[in-house]
Amino acid sequence: MILYLDASALVKSYVEEPGSADTLTLINQADISGTAIVTRAEVAAGLAKARRRGTLSQKEADEAITLFHQEWPQLVHVMASEVVVARADSLAWEYNLRGYDAVHLASALVWQDTLASLITLATFDKALWKAAKAVNIDVWPKNLPEMLA
Repeated sequence: MILYLDASALVKSYVEEPGSADTLTLINQADISGTAIVTRAEVAAGLAKARRRGTLSQKEADEAITLFHQEWPQLVHVMASEVVVARADSLAWEYNLRGYDAVHLASALVWQDTLASLITLATFDKALWKAAKAVNIDVWPKNLPEMLA
Protein backbone atom coordinates (compact mmCIF):
# COMPACT_ATOMS: atom_id res chain seq x y z
CA MET A 1 0.00 0.00 0.00
CA ILE A 2 1.16 3.52 -0.82
CA LEU A 3 0.13 5.82 2.01
CA TYR A 4 -0.28 9.59 1.97
CA LEU A 5 -0.52 11.10 5.47
CA ASP A 6 -1.90 14.54 6.14
CA ALA A 7 -0.81 16.30 9.33
CA SER A 8 -3.88 15.21 11.31
CA ALA A 9 -2.97 11.57 10.69
CA LEU A 10 0.77 11.97 11.17
CA VAL A 11 0.37 13.77 14.52
CA LYS A 12 -1.51 10.73 15.82
CA SER A 13 1.71 8.73 15.55
CA TYR A 14 3.33 11.08 18.10
CA VAL A 15 0.40 12.01 20.38
CA GLU A 16 -1.71 9.32 21.98
CA GLU A 17 -5.33 10.10 21.18
CA PRO A 18 -8.28 8.28 19.62
CA GLY A 19 -7.10 6.68 16.39
CA SER A 20 -3.39 6.65 17.31
CA ALA A 21 -2.97 2.88 17.57
CA ASP A 22 -4.77 2.25 14.28
CA THR A 23 -2.74 4.98 12.58
CA LEU A 24 0.53 3.42 13.73
CA THR A 25 -0.63 0.02 12.47
CA LEU A 26 -1.53 1.54 9.10
CA ILE A 27 1.87 3.27 8.82
CA ASN A 28 3.64 0.01 9.65
CA GLN A 29 1.62 -1.84 6.98
CA ALA A 30 2.42 0.68 4.24
CA ASP A 31 5.02 -0.16 1.62
CA ILE A 32 5.83 3.53 1.30
CA SER A 33 4.53 6.63 3.07
CA GLY A 34 4.61 10.24 1.99
CA THR A 35 3.22 13.68 2.66
CA ALA A 36 3.37 17.27 1.49
CA ILE A 37 6.49 19.20 2.40
CA VAL A 38 4.33 21.65 4.42
CA THR A 39 3.39 18.83 6.77
CA ARG A 40 6.68 19.31 8.56
CA ALA A 41 5.56 22.70 9.89
CA GLU A 42 2.02 21.46 10.53
CA VAL A 43 3.18 18.52 12.66
CA ALA A 44 5.59 20.71 14.64
CA ALA A 45 2.72 23.15 15.27
CA GLY A 46 0.43 20.27 16.28
CA LEU A 47 2.97 18.96 18.76
CA ALA A 48 3.51 22.45 20.18
CA LYS A 49 -0.26 22.80 20.55
CA ALA A 50 -0.43 19.46 22.40
CA ARG A 51 2.29 20.76 24.74
CA ARG A 52 0.45 24.07 25.32
CA ARG A 53 -2.81 22.27 26.08
CA GLY A 54 -1.13 19.82 28.44
CA THR A 55 -1.89 16.79 26.27
CA LEU A 56 1.87 16.25 26.25
CA SER A 57 4.24 17.16 29.05
CA GLN A 58 7.32 19.17 28.12
CA LYS A 59 9.40 15.98 28.23
CA GLU A 60 6.89 14.06 26.08
CA ALA A 61 6.71 16.94 23.60
CA ASP A 62 10.51 17.13 23.38
CA GLU A 63 10.67 13.37 22.76
CA ALA A 64 7.87 13.55 20.17
CA ILE A 65 9.47 16.37 18.15
CA THR A 66 12.85 14.63 18.28
CA LEU A 67 11.33 11.37 17.03
CA PHE A 68 9.41 13.24 14.33
CA HIS A 69 12.61 14.92 13.13
CA GLN A 70 14.36 11.52 13.06
CA GLU A 71 11.53 9.90 11.06
CA TRP A 72 10.88 12.82 8.68
CA PRO A 73 13.58 11.77 6.16
CA GLN A 74 11.92 8.34 5.79
CA LEU A 75 8.80 9.91 4.26
CA VAL A 76 8.44 10.82 0.61
CA HIS A 77 8.07 14.62 0.45
CA VAL A 78 5.72 15.99 -2.18
CA MET A 79 7.04 19.43 -3.01
CA ALA A 80 4.83 22.51 -3.18
CA SER A 81 5.38 23.12 -6.88
CA GLU A 82 3.35 25.40 -9.14
CA VAL A 83 1.50 22.30 -10.36
CA VAL A 84 0.55 21.30 -6.81
CA VAL A 85 -0.47 24.81 -5.77
CA ALA A 86 -2.50 25.39 -8.95
CA ARG A 87 -4.33 22.12 -8.36
CA ALA A 88 -4.86 23.08 -4.71
CA ASP A 89 -6.35 26.38 -5.88
CA SER A 90 -8.96 24.53 -7.93
CA LEU A 91 -9.66 21.96 -5.22
CA ALA A 92 -10.06 24.62 -2.52
CA TRP A 93 -12.62 26.40 -4.64
CA GLU A 94 -14.53 23.33 -5.81
CA TYR A 95 -14.68 21.52 -2.45
CA ASN A 96 -14.59 24.49 -0.03
CA LEU A 97 -11.34 23.30 1.53
CA ARG A 98 -9.00 25.24 3.80
CA GLY A 99 -5.67 26.11 2.19
CA TYR A 100 -3.47 23.36 3.58
CA ASP A 101 -6.22 20.75 3.19
CA ALA A 102 -6.36 21.67 -0.50
CA VAL A 103 -2.55 21.40 -0.66
CA HIS A 104 -2.73 17.93 0.92
CA LEU A 105 -5.34 16.74 -1.55
CA ALA A 106 -3.46 18.22 -4.50
CA SER A 107 -0.21 16.67 -3.26
CA ALA A 108 -1.86 13.27 -2.93
CA LEU A 109 -3.34 13.53 -6.42
CA VAL A 110 -0.07 14.68 -8.02
CA TRP A 111 1.83 11.89 -6.24
CA GLN A 112 -0.76 9.34 -7.36
CA ASP A 113 -0.55 10.62 -10.95
CA THR A 114 3.27 10.54 -10.86
CA LEU A 115 3.34 6.98 -9.56
CA ALA A 116 0.49 5.85 -11.82
CA SER A 117 -0.62 3.78 -8.85
CA LEU A 118 -3.45 4.12 -6.35
CA ILE A 119 -2.67 5.64 -2.99
CA THR A 120 -4.52 5.73 0.30
CA LEU A 121 -4.96 9.14 1.93
CA ALA A 122 -5.04 9.02 5.73
CA THR A 123 -6.74 11.99 7.36
CA PHE A 124 -8.85 12.80 10.39
CA ASP A 125 -10.19 15.97 8.77
CA LYS A 126 -13.78 15.43 7.63
CA ALA A 127 -13.78 18.04 4.82
CA LEU A 128 -10.54 16.68 3.35
CA TRP A 129 -11.81 13.11 3.72
CA LYS A 130 -15.02 13.95 1.82
CA ALA A 131 -13.17 15.81 -0.93
CA ALA A 132 -10.70 12.93 -1.36
CA LYS A 133 -13.60 10.51 -1.75
CA ALA A 134 -15.18 12.84 -4.30
CA VAL A 135 -12.04 12.75 -6.47
CA ASN A 136 -11.79 8.95 -6.12
CA ILE A 137 -8.84 8.66 -3.78
CA ASP A 138 -8.98 5.77 -1.35
CA VAL A 139 -9.44 7.26 2.13
CA TRP A 140 -8.62 6.03 5.61
CA PRO A 141 -10.18 5.62 8.11
CA LYS A 142 -13.09 4.22 6.15
CA ASN A 143 -15.64 5.27 8.78
CA LEU A 144 -14.35 8.76 9.66
CA PRO A 145 -17.75 10.53 9.62
CA GLU A 146 -19.10 8.01 12.15
CA MET A 147 -15.94 8.30 14.27
CA LEU A 148 -16.33 12.07 14.46
CA ALA A 149 -20.08 12.02 15.15
